[in-house]
Amino acid sequence: AYLAGDRLERIAARHGAQITYRPLDLMQLFDRTGGTRPQNRHPARIDYRNQELPRWAEHLGVPLRLDVPMTNMAPSSYAVIAAQEAGGDVGGLVQGFLRARFADGRDIAEDGVIREVLPAHGFDPALADTGLFVGAETYARNLERAVEAGVFGAPFYHVLDTGQKFWGQDRLDFLERHLATL
Repeated sequence: AYLAGDRLERIAARHGAQITYRPLDLMQLFDRTGGTRPQNRHPARIDYRNQELPRWAEHLGVPLRLDVPMTNMAPSSYAVIAAQEAGGDVGGLVQGFLRARFADGRDIAEDGVIREVLPAHGFDPALADTGLFVGAETYARNLERAVEAGVFGAPFYHVLDTGQKFWGQDRLDFLERHLATL
């Protein structure tokens, strides 16, 4: 999702499409849909991923740190859920959290990081404190929706009007072609 940058938002703007972000527990999604958590993958897959991600980052001109340990994505996801309810540049916020993690190596589970990223994208830092229960419920519901919709990884783009699905930032060109036919 980090490597997608703002391409999804630009594609949606060109085609008048609306984006709904549905943060979810990706590790639970892997468990529920036959995937393998990154740390449990075969060494050959881990080695390839450690070569392929920097290639993509260089190709896209974005910094990438692979030395960042796994973190609990729920706190920043709750903030995204609250921000989406509040309205504003949710795409920018999502990218801000991803950049903080994958470019800056920061732990986006930490309250201080969340409180810094929110206002940088036009949101009140108090969103980090509001709607936690609703955020947790929505986060869990998003996982159920994803499993029911056939989602198995991230980023995953689902065009509700047509049922077409696109998995991975490297499929954004196909998503754009599809939207152009609508």
